[in-house]
Amino acid sequence: MSFVKYSDFIQEGDVVIIHLNHNSTIPVKVQKGAQTQTRYGVIRHSTDLIGQRFGSKVTCSKGGWVHVLHPTPELWTVSLPHRTQILYTTDIATITMMLELKPGSVVCESGTGSGSLSHAILRTIAPTGHLHTVEFHQQRAEKAKEEFREHRVDHLVTVRNQDVCKDGFGVRGVADAVFLDIPSPWEAVGHAKAAMKKQGGRICSFSPCIEQVQRTCDALSDHGFDELSTLEILLRVHEVRTVSMPLPDFGPDFLNPSEPDAVKEESAPVHAAVTIKTTTPPREIPGHTGYLTFATKPRG
Repeated sequence: MSFVKYSDFIQEGDVVIIHLNHNSTIPVKVQKGAQTQTRYGVIRHSTDLIGQRFGSKVTCSKGGWVHVLHPTPELWTVSLPHRTQILYTTDIATITMMLELKPGSVVCESGTGSGSLSHAILRTIAPTGHLHTVEFHQQRAEKAKEEFREHRVDHLVTVRNQDVCKDGFGVRGVADAVFLDIPSPWEAVGHAKAAMKKQGGRICSFSPCIEQVQRTCDALSDHGFDELSTLEILLRVHEVRTVSMPLPDFGPDFLNPSEPDAVKEESAPVHAAVTIKTTTPPREIPGHTGYLTFATKPRG
């Protein structure tokens, strides 16, 4: 099992995602003799998990059942233990696209936090890329290293415990892209520029308020970045429903002008309607998680 390589069968030491229902998932590290308690009963790792195919339906001790899924960055995002506020898939998808990440890309990230974005980056840049991620908090940095080892992606990532605003990313002239999620991103723009390759490259900064965005844009401009743009990603969940809409009555002449009036009257529709599927947007949109500011380091 690896977050960047698919496996068919569950083995001891794997991380599996226990899918209880649409809104509830649990990450579990598989160990011989271990048990996991769920609302549907106990899952015994030795008999219920090890050797089973990923995606299997497993019956618990109380008669209920769950699905055991292969881990992906998306599933990890909704089930990981929160050490910090995290980025969710809507923002992550935009970041991956706008930073132009691909297999082989070299990326610098700060801060690592709970590793939600980190796992998505690693899946995208595998098998030959590399992630240099910086975390200011020592315990969070150590926990991130441990999770990367358990998820068998540690060969693709280097974790550094340092202050990116003072000490930078620990590399120079190698990054294709840089991502900043720190309280004062404008203080790290110079280090980001130094970490990026000599020609070209993209940078993204995530900030929760527009004042931080403005200061970051000023710093990006001062360091020669161009193509600045700021996005606010809002997720709208539409409700699908069936509705009946009455057809307008245009009178008998609308049906067939060449028919006699008596025929028109007989064939005129009574209470005609059409049934369609439609979606209804929410009346209120949940507040944003933050703003994403992108810029490009000029070539030459």
